[in-house]
Amino acid sequence: MNLEEKVKKAIRDIPDFPKKGIVFKDITTLLNKGELFSEVIDHFAQKYKDVDFICGIESRGFIFGAAVAAKIKKGFVPIRKKGKLPSTTVAEKYALEYGFDEIEIHIDAFDGVKNPKVLLIDDLIATGGTAQAAVKLIKKLNADVVAAAFLIELTFLEGSEKLKNLGIKVDSLVKY
Repeated sequence: MNLEEKVKKAIRDIPDFPKKGIVFKDITTLLNKGELFSEVIDHFAQKYKDVDFICGIESRGFIFGAAVAAKIKKGFVPIRKKGKLPSTTVAEKYALEYGFDEIEIHIDAFDGVKNPKVLLIDDLIATGGTAQAAVKLIKKLNADVVAAAFLIELTFLEGSEKLKNLGIKVDSLVKY
């Protein structure tokens, strides 16, 4: 069985969560399988070992991003919801189904590296709004987003198209 098949088998579907009509992809059943989780981290680490930083989107992107960053011995940069980072930040608003949200990154996240190459990582891409805002944030700090990597892509929601329209390579391990 290849990695994609093993990951699909390990992810649990939770119908009608967090609301009716949504099938939630529960990754906790993957995370508690140490060997498989390690394979996933190795998969992304091998592909992106030449980046300068890994950016992870709050909150599950922290799990994958920090692990990949540690594996390749590079810096991890959190992208958080507004008001969660303690120092000076830059922010980016993005549209939700009903209203707007905002994410931030520390303004000095990539200090000390000229023209940093960055991998953006998260557990899942759905509509792509948060990932698109994260790419814009990273670019505000004059960094090059070499790719956006996701454990899961919900292809029917076409979120990866928003990133591709920004010139970003999208790398999803599992597609539904």
